[in-house]
Amino acid sequence: MLKELQCSIYRGGTSKGAFVMEEDLPENKEERDQILLKIMGSPDQRQIDGLGGAVSTTSKVAIISKETTEDWDVNYTFAQVQIDKPFVSYAGNCGNISSAVGVFALENDLVEISAPITTVRVYNTNTKKIIHEHIPTPNGEITYEGDFSISGVPGTGSKIELEFLNPEGSFTGKLLPTGQTKDTLKIADYGDVEVSIVDAANPLVYVKAEAIGFAGTETAAMIDADPANLVLLEKIRGEAAVKMGLADSWEEAATVTPGVPKMTIVSAAQDFITDSGKEIHAAEYDLSIRMMSMQKAHKTIALTGALCTAAACAIPGTIPNEVLGNENVKNELVLGHSDGLISVAMKYKNEDGKTKIESVSSHRTARKIMVGTVFYTQG
Repeated sequence: MLKELQCSIYRGGTSKGAFVMEEDLPENKEERDQILLKIMGSPDQRQIDGLGGAVSTTSKVAIISKETTEDWDVNYTFAQVQIDKPFVSYAGNCGNISSAVGVFALENDLVEISAPITTVRVYNTNTKKIIHEHIPTPNGEITYEGDFSISGVPGTGSKIELEFLNPEGSFTGKLLPTGQTKDTLKIADYGDVEVSIVDAANPLVYVKAEAIGFAGTETAAMIDADPANLVLLEKIRGEAAVKMGLADSWEEAATVTPGVPKMTIVSAAQDFITDSGKEIHAAEYDLSIRMMSMQKAHKTIALTGALCTAAACAIPGTIPNEVLGNENVKNELVLGHSDGLISVAMKYKNEDGKTKIESVSSHRTARKIMVGTVFYTQG
């Protein structure tokens, strides 16, 4: 039987996804997941029978509801729909998709527009954290035009500031999930690998590029082209998941927690050529970062990954802090990823040997692409 669902398609940062109202979905999680799989066309490597774009950054869903009692405006649940498996993950949040949530709320009259900026207070149910989205609304109107550009997205748009409040322990409840700034993982058929596991906005596991035979300047295509790379990186990510108590084995992690923690390779700033052919010089940025997303190289960078990395840099003794080589980390950092640069800011304190991350923020663009009805089969 053919069913229908009211749906919008939005681009948020370097991701794109389906936006639906929670009231239009069943309360039963299994039924809900089946609908999300159907509308995205999963499981299928091409997602040919749905809205998904066959890469992790375009196989995403934002589920929105208006808040009527709490001190925020809208509730937002992020769903990562697996492409080739019948699985929907709610582990962690997507910062890029988050950047379109406030715009969606304004477009759908969930929040009253003011001028010249409208701040939408978003509660992310995945992380149980608040995001303040400061959206330009000149003359009390939504605009998608502007001169701000982000790496990985052609053209320019309106500059949206996302401020993640109290981002520590977004998934595990702890800034350092294992209680250590560094851990040593035993990797099958490889040996010991030193990592840092940090949870701010989203949990990430960091490894030095040189420790696993990487240069730190690889493009996403180069990483994906070597199956041995992908296996090694997933082993490290999986063992980190075991260390965090999220899985019983690294092999199981790809199924039970495919997106958390996010595998991240860091190195000192150095000259490199982006995936799109642009030359970036070491003097332009502070730290090199290459991320994985759902067992493949991220084409750019997860926004929550960039935010977590800023927090990790502020924590003495972590791998990002050591590679950065600065005990007094400045409040704004520029990270170099495979397709360009991203600037991130933070407010933090280091007192009595402990780091307190008060907020992390960055800027994105977002826009409405389509509003309509998506059809799917049931049964």
